[in-house]
Amino acid sequence: MRTEILRADSGDLLKICERAAAVWEAGGLVAFPTETVYGLGADGLSETAASRIYAAKNRPSDNPLILHIGRKEDLAPLVRVVPGSAEKLMDAFWPGPLTMVLPKADIVPFETTGGLSTVAVRMPSHPVANALLKSTRVPIAAPSANLSGRPSPTRAAHVIEDMDGRIDLIVDGGDVGIGLESTIVDLSGEIPVLLRPGYITREMLSEVLGEVLMDPAVTKDAIIHRVEVSGTPKAPGMKYRHYAPKAPLTVVYGDPVRTAERISSLADERTAVIAPEEHIHLYTRGHVLPMGRLSDPESVARDLYDVLRTCDAINASRIYAEDFTEADMGGAVMNRLLKAAGGNYVSEEELNRGGCGK
Repeated sequence: MRTEILRADSGDLLKICERAAAVWEAGGLVAFPTETVYGLGADGLSETAASRIYAAKNRPSDNPLILHIGRKEDLAPLVRVVPGSAEKLMDAFWPGPLTMVLPKADIVPFETTGGLSTVAVRMPSHPVANALLKSTRVPIAAPSANLSGRPSPTRAAHVIEDMDGRIDLIVDGGDVGIGLESTIVDLSGEIPVLLRPGYITREMLSEVLGEVLMDPAVTKDAIIHRVEVSGTPKAPGMKYRHYAPKAPLTVVYGDPVRTAERISSLADERTAVIAPEEHIHLYTRGHVLPMGRLSDPESVARDLYDVLRTCDAINASRIYAEDFTEADMGGAVMNRLLKAAGGNYVSEEELNRGGCGK
């Protein structure tokens, strides 16, 4: 398959929207930018199109997809009920990086929901994404536009690396703004439950809704101790290994100076080291990669996946990353980093003794 690439800043956006809509109408796949990461979109009401997404990504078919819409009124036909909690969140955070899980309507196929009776829906704020979604008559199912398990794409070059020759069209909209997948909150029960942390934090949700629980499977301890999610996950990113570079990754916590000393003593020319800009000067060995600034948590989030892909580009044989809890943005950064590390999380003392994680 030949993959067509169109730059959103170099032509008529209306024509690009028309082209994308034609691909979607024909059952094809289009990668496009959102404010979080690039998505890989197809007709969310088509069983065949949804199956093509899973095939292109090598994604397990029980890993649910998120439906993307361009207007708030597009939500109602996709769900059995729009509760008051959903209305409040739409008013507060849509368009934006928030996904809501609700009981699905019959028109949404189980192929899109991973076999679940609930459906995840969001309305992106990225102007290109919003224009594309308004140009089509159907909701667009769109997971991240990367091979399953790989770091998510935050620029078109990442999509091309994973998807060239596997999909019909890539819309290049430049670098994304946030760099982490959307927050997912389950509204299908009596009390809202946070299923995936993101830019919209649990505290921000609680300010609107009151009590919001966190699913035990997405806590830091659950990831470190590799607690298995039984059955079909209710949201993407809960069950399978995600965001991972090719080399083994270990996250190291402790005093920054001692952490840098320990890692430097173990590093060689093929060791990648991920650290905030404030700590780069502490390292004496290894290929040191800055990942944002602790004083600017949003810069850490924006850099995360690009840095993980850089580790692959330099053919790193081992990766060490500092703990980024201090710049954690509601747990989202550490959630992704620990997922990428497969739960390998050690203190600098354990690392010095040869520890490799829990």
